[in-house]
Parts: sequence; structure tokens; C-alpha cells
Amino acid sequence: MSTTLDSALFAELAREVSGSVLSPEDADYEAARAVHNGLIDRRPALIVRCQTVCDVAAALAFARRAGLEVSIRGGGHNVAGHAVTDGGVMIDLAEMRGIAIDPDRANATVEGGVLWGELNEAAAKHGLAVTGGAVSGTGIAGYTLGGGLGWLMAKYGLASDNLLAVGLVTAEGDVLHVDAESHGDLFWALRGGGGNFGVATSFTYRLHPVRTIVGGLIAHPIDAAPDLLRFYRDAVADASDDLTVFAGLVHAPDGSGAKLAALVVFHTGDAAEAERDLAPFKTWGSPLVVEVGPMPYPVMNTILDAGFPAGSLNYWLSSFTRGLPDELIDIAAERFATVPSPKTAILLEHFHGAVTRVGVTETAVPHRDQGWNLLIPSVWTDPAHSEANIAWSREAFAAMRPHFGSGRWLNYLGDDQAEDAIRAAYGPNYERARRGQAPLRPGQRLPPESQHRSLAPPLK
Repeated sequence: MSTTLDSALFAELAREVSGSVLSPEDADYEAARAVHNGLIDRRPALIVRCQTVCDVAAALAFARRAGLEVSIRGGGHNVAGHAVTDGGVMIDLAEMRGIAIDPDRANATVEGGVLWGELNEAAAKHGLAVTGGAVSGTGIAGYTLGGGLGWLMAKYGLASDNLLAVGLVTAEGDVLHVDAESHGDLFWALRGGGGNFGVATSFTYRLHPVRTIVGGLIAHPIDAAPDLLRFYRDAVADASDDLTVFAGLVHAPDGSGAKLAALVVFHTGDAAEAERDLAPFKTWGSPLVVEVGPMPYPVMNTILDAGFPAGSLNYWLSSFTRGLPDELIDIAAERFATVPSPKTAILLEHFHGAVTRVGVTETAVPHRDQGWNLLIPSVWTDPAHSEANIAWSREAFAAMRPHFGSGRWLNYLGDDQAEDAIRAAYGPNYERARRGQAPLRPGQRLPPESQHRSLAPPLK
């Protein structure tokens, strides 16, 4: 704190909160400001490690009095690093990890610092699940507020489609229970509109009966990529809600740097149905690896973890495509041949089933067409290679752009995305979501001095 007034405010805040308040001089500050993406290097003026909703309200009140920007850290996995503000107040929910499962009502109420792996395990003890992050270390908060795609979306919709209520602290410090009945417009915005509407301290989800699934990895030599992706495109055209298959150009997990063409398969039906539906994928071509079998749902949500190590450097680009034409497949294969990092991939996430049967304006998530989201998650470890990896990502993305549609997935937007990309993430819901930041209810608004910069790009 640089002034007497600031020091007094800091001391007052430290007395008010049950958690800890860290300044840059504190020993735990460096670890607390770190997020999943090692490319993010921002330094908050202070970090409030909240343990209660009252702590969150106190931190927001401090930010208003001090005139500082606010960011919110849930799991800290967002690639753009919106969890960390430079020179502002970071509200850290990492110590708010409560999980309450109600098996009779088939729902879960979860605090904002919980990670998907933790919720998956807690719900699985009751034979229940909800669509969760495909990487288990992802936080439930930012993921859900941005929409929340995953293996169960064809069967049960997005994480945000299964949201029943949100505990929210507004920018002015009001504590709200937000659901469809109490705050309909705000609830609409929280289901996929991003972290622009307050600090979400808890989430209540609808759960579904899910125990053992059949899933895993099928890998082919990279030379088979064009033919494999053509087969994949046609094979999933009439996929049932029980079947989800993502495809990608990836690297071998053994560290050899070998390039592979791969499918990740997931099936929620019984053993006979899974065998019937997965047989074409398991038997096509001459696979190097077929590691597919029954497993608990929480295990499925860990099989990609090794590809996204915490602290690695990340730069991601994504867009929904206009189908999966041969030319796009060929460009992807050609560009992947020159990828500079042995951790980078080009992925195709298939949207079909329940996720596409929700109306475009029913929630803030507008992306309800059957098709694919193409994601380039560039991942590397040496800062000296950042320029080359970012340049390759942009060039590959530009080469494929003629085959992109108009939509962008909000959770994947980087911090350097242009205004048109932000608008594309909200589609026809942009103006309604933007209005939702003004009065959330009579007499309340997000004040300019707080500029809530949390788990999604701010609407402009």
C-alpha cells in the first residue's frame, strides 16, 4: 500500500475477513497469484483468500473504497488469465471448497473454489454426475459461467444447462440467491454469460444417474490423419445421445514428440450398446493404440490431464466450423506438420444431442447447432519459445479461417481477442447479456470503478 489511506484500508480489510489478505511483500503472495497458464504474469495490489461469503462482500467493499479493479479466481484454469488483475484486488475462492450432495433430490451445491475432479468424485459416491470439465483440474466456477462443455453434453447438456441456482455477491455487496424464479434475467445471464455479473460463490447443479461409462483413446499414425478425420466426420453424423467422440491431431504422451491422429470416445449406454456403437471406431484402419473400456465417470475426466500441466505456457484459439469439409481437414493436417511444440494439438469437439436441443436464446449460450468446435491449444514450457508458438497458432488459425462459422466458445477466448470475437461468443445474445451488466435489479449496477474482470472477457 503506497499511501496512509491505503494502509488503513488494508488493515481494516484484514480485520474484517476470516481468510488471509496478501500483499506483494507476503511470503505466500507469489504462489497465490500464479494460475494454470504460466504465460500470465500479473501482480495484484492484494489478494483476498476468502473463506466465506462475507469475506467476498468485504473484499468488494474494499475495492470500491480504494477504486481498484477486481478479478476473481476460482480454479485459475482460464487460459486468458482473467483470474488475475494487475494492480487491483484478486478475490481468491480457492479455500471455498464445500460440496453438498443431495442424492434424494439429485442435486449438488458446490462452493466457487471447487475443482471438477473434486465434484466428480463426490457425486460418483452416489452414482450421480453432471457435465464437467474434460480436464479434472478445471474450476467449476469459470467453466460453468462460460457454458461448460464436456463428455456428458450430448446426453444431459452443458454444465450451465444443468444449473439450478447460483449464490452471488453483487458489485455493491448484496448477497443474492439467484434462480429462475427469484432473478430470472440474471439467472439467464449466469448460464453461460461469463463472470461479468457478480462474484459467484456457490452453484447448485442438477445431477444425473451415471456410474460406469465406456471410454478411452484410439490413436493412429499421423499419416492416417486425413482419412481418419474423414471417417470420423461421417461416423458421428447420426451419433446417439449416449455417444460422444472428439478427434484431434496430437502428440504421444510419452514425451517422444511423435505426432498422432487420435479419437477420444465416450459412451453412457449399457455394455452391449457401447460395443455396438464403438466398434466402427475401434476397428477402422490400423490403430497403434486402442485403450477403450469401462471406467468410472470421474476417471474419464482425467485422461487428458497430462496434456495440460499446470504452469505450462498456453495460447489458445478456437472457432466453431462450418461443417468438416475435406479442405479444412487437409489444412489442419498440413499445419500440424510444422507445429513447434510437442504438447500442442488441434482438436475437434463434436456438438450434438441434448446440447443442441436447447433454444439459442434460452440461456446466454447461443451455440446450439450440431457440428464442431475447433480448438488449437498451444502448450509449451520454455518462455524463449513463446513468440514462435504464438505465431504458429495464429498462422494455423488464419489458414483455417475460411471454414469457420460465426461462433466462438467463451471459455476459450484469449486476452487478446478482438471485439468481433467477443461478440461471436455471445451471438444473438450479446445485447441482452450486455444489458444485464447495467441494472441487475432496480438501483443496482456494476460500477465502473470495480470493472469486474473475472472469469470471462468483459462485455464492451
